[in-house]
Amino acid sequence: MIKKTIAIVLFIGCVHAMFAQSFIVFNKQENTWNITDPKQNLSIYTDDTDDWLVQKSAALLQSDLEKVIGRNIALTHDLQHAQENLIIIGSIKGSTTINSLKESHQINVDAINSQWEAFQLQTVEKPFKNVSKAFIITGSDKRGTAYGVFEFSKQAGVSPWYWWADVPIEQHKNIFIKNGIHTFKSPTVQYRGIFINDEAPAFSGWAKEKFGGVNHHVYEKIFELLLRLKANYLWPAMWGNAFNNDDTLNPILANKYGIVMGTSHHEPMMRAQQEWKRYGHGEWNYQTNQAVLDSFWKKGIENMDHHESIVTIGMRGDGDEPMTTGTATALLEKIVARQRKIIEEVTHLPAAETPQVWALYKEVQDYYDKGMRVPDDVTLLLCDDNWGNIRRLPKLSDTGRTGGYGIYYHFDYVGDPRNYKWINTNNIARVWEQMHLAYEYHVRKIWIVNVGDIKPMELPISFFLDYAWNTHQWDADKILQYHVQWATQQFGKKYANKIADILIKDAQYNSRRKPELLSPETYSLIHYHEFQRIVDEYTQIENEATKINQLLPQKYQNAFYQLVLYPIIASSNLNKMYLAAAKNRWYANQNNSKIAQLYGDSVHYFFKKDSLMANYYNHELSNGKWNHMMDQTHIGYTYWQQPPVNKMPEIYLTPFSDSTHHQSEKNTKQIHPKFFNNSIASKNKNYFMEQDGYVSIEAVHFSEQTQSNGMHWQKIPYIGRTNGGITAFPVTAQQQNTGTNATTLVYYFYATDTGSIKINAYFSPTLNIHHDEGLKYAIAIDQETPQIISINKNDDNPRKWGKWVSDNIIIKTTGHHLQQPGLHKITYTLINTAVVLQKLVIDLGGLKESYLGPPESKKN
Repeated sequence: MIKKTIAIVLFIGCVHAMFAQSFIVFNKQENTWNITDPKQNLSIYTDDTDDWLVQKSAALLQSDLEKVIGRNIALTHDLQHAQENLIIIGSIKGSTTINSLKESHQINVDAINSQWEAFQLQTVEKPFKNVSKAFIITGSDKRGTAYGVFEFSKQAGVSPWYWWADVPIEQHKNIFIKNGIHTFKSPTVQYRGIFINDEAPAFSGWAKEKFGGVNHHVYEKIFELLLRLKANYLWPAMWGNAFNNDDTLNPILANKYGIVMGTSHHEPMMRAQQEWKRYGHGEWNYQTNQAVLDSFWKKGIENMDHHESIVTIGMRGDGDEPMTTGTATALLEKIVARQRKIIEEVTHLPAAETPQVWALYKEVQDYYDKGMRVPDDVTLLLCDDNWGNIRRLPKLSDTGRTGGYGIYYHFDYVGDPRNYKWINTNNIARVWEQMHLAYEYHVRKIWIVNVGDIKPMELPISFFLDYAWNTHQWDADKILQYHVQWATQQFGKKYANKIADILIKDAQYNSRRKPELLSPETYSLIHYHEFQRIVDEYTQIENEATKINQLLPQKYQNAFYQLVLYPIIASSNLNKMYLAAAKNRWYANQNNSKIAQLYGDSVHYFFKKDSLMANYYNHELSNGKWNHMMDQTHIGYTYWQQPPVNKMPEIYLTPFSDSTHHQSEKNTKQIHPKFFNNSIASKNKNYFMEQDGYVSIEAVHFSEQTQSNGMHWQKIPYIGRTNGGITAFPVTAQQQNTGTNATTLVYYFYATDTGSIKINAYFSPTLNIHHDEGLKYAIAIDQETPQIISINKNDDNPRKWGKWVSDNIIIKTTGHHLQQPGLHKITYTLINTAVVLQKLVIDLGGLKESYLGPPESKKN
């Protein structure tokens, strides 16, 4: 009983440490201490023998706090000259002062000792004779110490994006610390980082103009940002760049800042692709050029020196291409074995002592699927499909690997079916759902995400790294809360709720279809007024964002333009341009040249406005600080690769096509409503009415649910193209059955006729993560036998996959038969987890072509 009680107490303590994140307030409260009391001097202390990163973090905190409180703060290494109020910063491994306080029992750091990147913040009365009170920031290691410092800085009002997005630092005369111990345990994912990629023309042009190139001056800004976001891992920019070769200070400073360096999925052995272009001889072909490649790779490991790194092993073709046609497993196994031998020869240690990663990217996934394996100490880096949909997850029985598993994810991409590089199109709800899936399948060693140019991906970068730091803090029901917290951090509390709502909707709308994929034909002009409804939605959040921009204090407006206003008004403008182009074509086909000309003029207007907004972002915003960041073309694609310049949609004044894409109402089958027995319908008050030959139901609006075998239904707000979605937890559960003990959702609808019908089920484009028969669901109407359907068995079909990701939806259609008019029941049954249902559309004979499907039908 005593052991059980102790266990409960320890568990509660861990939960408290994990979730009790706030330790700063700006008004006097019970049991708080005014660390910045103007009547008492404040100083910051570090041991001069502690790690360089500890000293750098202390100096940055000094600068941060001086901006917050508006007065100077001393930074000292001499306790004899410490002030009445003192901030002590140190690592357990490097600070004699921290260990002295530990030995004298003034602090207890057992909770973080020997942990990875953990930290503890604690108030202590009179730790030294000349110090009234101290706030002690202790890290288990150098990064843990830095994270503790920057957590303090963030809570004091300094956004991690203060430099990268010009977020102003809010001044506070007083900073009150909550007395006691505040413990932050080790992160839930060990290595958390970003990949700067696809960085031309924006990031590369900006870096060249502002810093003379992608050099150590740029990287110092990136390293600081990563630490403020509690990240520790970086794949550096590689389009025309070579991190170790371009500037010899790059790797030295990375090591000082505690940033673990790697290279991308097709750059093995710590050498950039550009280095091969500069110094390589012969073909990038191990079969014909082994000696040269071995020597080239050996130099990469020699250059790595003692710097903390994760070595990419394996080999792909030069320039992000397959190494061979098909899978040459024996060759790749030979390459990996030789690379590990080189690592041992250079480091004089077993290969397992050097962290390594094998990226199962694109065609490399085929090697793994066909049985190729690498030693257990190598991290298997699983990947998404470049569009935010994870391709494969390990079996739950395969979690014994010492190297573990990682995920390479994308917020930006260059390739089929279309580049997407211009603006943020990443719906945080989907990011959460996919990364939650990964974590639950024990993918916890490495999370790294392709972020393009860094800007304008500030919000998804923040979420990805925050979630990787503590996956337990954010669940599906807290997605809105995360956005509110992030908006508060950048702009204060007053408008945070409204800003959060706008940011959520903007990402949800933009994720329906990437801007680069939009065209005048994307949405229907006539059916369900779809195109106009899309534009109206954008206009609404544009108006709300513009209003907030006018109300915000002037100091916030540069940051607000970057983080909120520009993405929204630019996206809204783009959709308006394509709507005008669609109407131009419509009226030209009707031989109404006058109206066609008016809409043609509108296309000109919106196209010009797009360039003017980009020009403002580049040249006027923050006095031109971000010039080139909006150089990315995004209008006029004809295939996957970007156009060299934006190209306006073509304008027509005379008929040019016999396309019936935007068919008129008179060409659509007419549905004649029939009388029905209302007394039957009244038995159930929660059903959807047929209208115009269809019924449309958002998945989250089910009427009934059953939950069996430890399963439960989980709504995920905002994940759908038109609403939320629903899935089943726990996501690691085994395949379920359709019997009497099934887990189901029930939807009722009323039909006015009998006969054959179709149900279109809309799903998030989750892939065949288990590499089997695909993820399945079952569906039935009334008493019929359930039909079991796989949503993604054929995800290796490029054409099907391309449509899924372009449309950001998988639609599965089943045929059914209604025996009589009246009330009917759809039973949707869980078979596999990881399936996210967004919408059901019942085609009773009158469903019309549209992109999103019809709006939700009315209830009784």
